[in-house]
Amino acid sequence: MTLLDSRTAPPAVPESPKPPSRGAAVLRDLGLGVRFAAAGGREGWIRTLLTAVGVGLGVALLLLASSVPHLLDERSAREAARNETRISDSPDTNAATSDSSVVRINATSEYRDRTVAGYLMRADGSAPVLPPGVDRFPAADTMVVSPALKELLAAPGNELLRERLPYEITGTIGDAGLRSPNELLYYAGSDTLTPAKGGHRIEGYGNSREGDPLPPLLIVLVVMVCVVLLVPVAIFIATAVRFGGDRRDRRLAALRLVGADIRTTRRIAAGEAMFGALLGLLIGLAFFLVGRLFVGAVEIWDVSAFPADLVPDPRLALLIVVAVPLTAVLVTLVAMRSVVIEPLGVVRRGRERGRRLWWRLLMPAAGLAVLAVTGRTNGYEPVNPFAIASGAVLVLVGLALLLPWLVEACVNRLRGGPLPWQLATRRLQLSSGAASRAVSGVTVAVAGAIALQMLFAAMNADFHRVTGQDPSRAQFAAYSEDVTGEAATSAIEQFRATRGVEVVIGSVEAYATKPGKYTDDEIQPTTSLTVGTCATLRELARIDRCEDGDSFVVHPPGDKGQADWVDETARKGETVLIGEGMGRKPFRWTLPADAPTVTGRKDPMGEVHWGIMATTGALDAGKLPGATIVAQVRVDESVPDVAEHVRNTAIGIDPGVRFVELNSVARDRQYDSVQTGLQVGATVVLLLIAASMLVSQLEQLRERRRLLSVLVAFGTRRSTLGWSVLWQTAVPVALGLVVAVAGGLGLGGTLAWMISKSVADWWLFWPMVGAGGALIALVTLLSLPPLWRLMRPEGLRTE
Repeated sequence: MTLLDSRTAPPAVPESPKPPSRGAAVLRDLGLGVRFAAAGGREGWIRTLLTAVGVGLGVALLLLASSVPHLLDERSAREAARNETRISDSPDTNAATSDSSVVRINATSEYRDRTVAGYLMRADGSAPVLPPGVDRFPAADTMVVSPALKELLAAPGNELLRERLPYEITGTIGDAGLRSPNELLYYAGSDTLTPAKGGHRIEGYGNSREGDPLPPLLIVLVVMVCVVLLVPVAIFIATAVRFGGDRRDRRLAALRLVGADIRTTRRIAAGEAMFGALLGLLIGLAFFLVGRLFVGAVEIWDVSAFPADLVPDPRLALLIVVAVPLTAVLVTLVAMRSVVIEPLGVVRRGRERGRRLWWRLLMPAAGLAVLAVTGRTNGYEPVNPFAIASGAVLVLVGLALLLPWLVEACVNRLRGGPLPWQLATRRLQLSSGAASRAVSGVTVAVAGAIALQMLFAAMNADFHRVTGQDPSRAQFAAYSEDVTGEAATSAIEQFRATRGVEVVIGSVEAYATKPGKYTDDEIQPTTSLTVGTCATLRELARIDRCEDGDSFVVHPPGDKGQADWVDETARKGETVLIGEGMGRKPFRWTLPADAPTVTGRKDPMGEVHWGIMATTGALDAGKLPGATIVAQVRVDESVPDVAEHVRNTAIGIDPGVRFVELNSVARDRQYDSVQTGLQVGATVVLLLIAASMLVSQLEQLRERRRLLSVLVAFGTRRSTLGWSVLWQTAVPVALGLVVAVAGGLGLGGTLAWMISKSVADWWLFWPMVGAGGALIALVTLLSLPPLWRLMRPEGLRTE
């Protein structure tokens, strides 16, 4: 036996592997969660896809919202590119002509509540400037049109529009010359248009004009619209990442059984949520890109966009890419704080101690405090949009946090009732959180809509003014500067012969001045001159006796100073000059010495007339330089398309006629555009709400598939289960609408106080409540077919 040398080293003992660092452990657990989500079999993929679709719908809408700035910039750039550069409006501008100048007149009109923008043009030379999107200048009696107008003209039933635009179509306007794909626009050629007929010369296009800045009140509205439209989207994304939570918790319990600790399970759950959110980002991007291809064919509230304009802002897109996965991880970790995952099962905490109310009230209270601290504004002082947005977000998110407490507090007190009711209430008592999350988005959306409606109602008087017009006396008014020869009287006769026209208050108006030489410091006495029939003059002044050939001096009622000024110009038996200073030779006319003096009255436009009035027999209207034909028309509104018949007559008389519709109230266009944006956004958000709620409802039914199959196997009627599902949806919805009404009224009242306005109507929430209830009913009906399929005996199978 050989003795070992004492210096020989003992056999090496393998060292135990070093535990991974904290960072490596976190990455390992997150990666394991991703593997569970991606390779968890059919059930795992269904849950992951449900989460991804829910997140994707929200991401698609967020990408759409982030594209709005670029869309508006491109739209404004195209509009600026086609703004004209004028030379002069005067009729004696022949010296300003050039080979590239163009005479044109605005011929825009309305057709069945849609604006048909158009211009009549005549080239001064051989190389006229071209509008953007037009390749060739239209020859006389031809026109180039937008694709939408070309399609509208070709559609059956639009004979009146084809009658209004009898020009031959020789080309289409390219995208560079259109604000939106569905814009109705045309450029028509003419060989008779002159500055004397109302046209003006232009030398080019691309005159950038700065728009009027938004008033502070509209800034408040815009901020609130953005908050109300985007907060529900964020809540839906946070809800979607919690789909399939029950199955995930049972799987994590199995991991605890093989040695995983609590921190590891939470990180694995976070990895699953992150994978679903990342997949949702890809699906949302796909939704956005596919929907972007068809956006040109979609028109909501007369608003459309070119696909190329929908480009997300890079900074906002980066924020979405970072915020969505981060939100998914945070929501998952917060949700798991109320769940104890043990090796032998899952225990959900909260029922024994209940949800706490105090901290849920802090967020909406803090939001109202922020809005109050920002201070009141009288409509002219600048406002802080960030403070308004922060306060509104806190209030709306606080309402979403308050809803679970209210649902739990109410359903825990429900007892007895029919069998479907008992099944529904018991299910809600066991898991009210999922039901609350499903309707939290509706609660926030309805609350925000109520607040916005209250804000709109409070501001209504600031952006709608009483015009003084009387639509009962006339519904339309037309103004034409083409007063030559018999046109002055024949135009009025053409209006009277139009189908559906009952009364025409037609006159020719000009200005009369007192002859003489005046220094620069002296004001030449001037007054208005109106020529019309006796019937017309009686509509404009209080005249008892009138025969063709009479003339009158008209004083304004209750204004002696203005009456003296009229008498200074209209001296009976003396000469007046008509059309002086209009670039033409003035017309001299002697006012009859026996012309009686009468008092003026308001016309249907709400304007009081005074000055000189003459019947057509006393003064030839066709000889008056610088005159304007004015026709105020009353129609029989029961005649189909009567407005289009009147417009066709007006444009037939003068393509450059100014045609207006009389309204007792005038609406501010910026205010209306904000309201239109709200309607468009609300429509899109409601569609998102419906889609997300349907996905959530299907996920909850899939989670309870085996339970439903067991109940059917034990003899439970399918109708009983159907009614129980309906009650499970209806109870949280009813409570959510209560929260929405209370929160919306509170937020709306606070915003009205901020802008120093009073609440116009405390009961305008009913349409919003009805819309929310109808949405829930629709989602419930769509979920019934999958419910019948899930109640089959095959649901009892397991592996």
